[in-house]
Amino acid sequence: MDGNVAVISNPTVSVRMTSTLSSFEVNRRFNRGITIAEFKSKLELVIGCPAASMDLQLFSTSDKFLQNLDDNEALLGSYPVDDNCRIHVIDRSGSLTGAFSDLSKVDKFELSEEAYEKRGESLRNFKKNMKMGRFNEENMTKQKETFSQKEEEEKAALASITVGKRCQVQVVGQPTKIGTVMFVGTTDFKPGYWVGVKYDEPLGKNDGSFC
Repeated sequence: MDGNVAVISNPTVSVRMTSTLSSFEVNRRFNRGITIAEFKSKLELVIGCPAASMDLQLFSTSDKFLQNLDDNEALLGSYPVDDNCRIHVIDRSGSLTGAFSDLSKVDKFELSEEAYEKRGESLRNFKKNMKMGRFNEENMTKQKETFSQKEEEEKAALASITVGKRCQVQVVGQPTKIGTVMFVGTTDFKPGYWVGVKYDEPLGKNDGSFC
């Protein structure tokens, strides 16, 4: 064995692609043996601008600028292009700038409630025919009855709880906490009846009161 060292590099490289046309980043794998001109041609389908109007900038894996890829005859692999480095495409034509990120230029499809109701093949009609969700009257009635029963049970349980009373709070898997009742009643943020407790120890997110 002689003293020569053979270096074998991967024939392909995976790079991150960004451009002035959008804020999105894509990852693609390319052959190191293609020229920069061929590389630009492949980028037309990825980036969406003509190869002739592209300027390419090479950044390291940590996004430090390295150099411009400005020799169309040079091979991609002749530049220090490593896996996970970034190549930024600058579109000099200016004709498509913002075309993929400016949603104000996208025509919005709008359908009135009346028109949607008349559609035969819609998700709403499918649910109606299959009696799913709110279109299942029997289940909806049962749910309302269950909710009303639960609400009455909660209301009855709260009858013996008043503001200022001392209490114990027991949660499965946690030690029993001692505190004072600060609030009893309904709230705007969630349905049902609630009890606010101020713990003796500095625990919880607030003092148990509700404003």
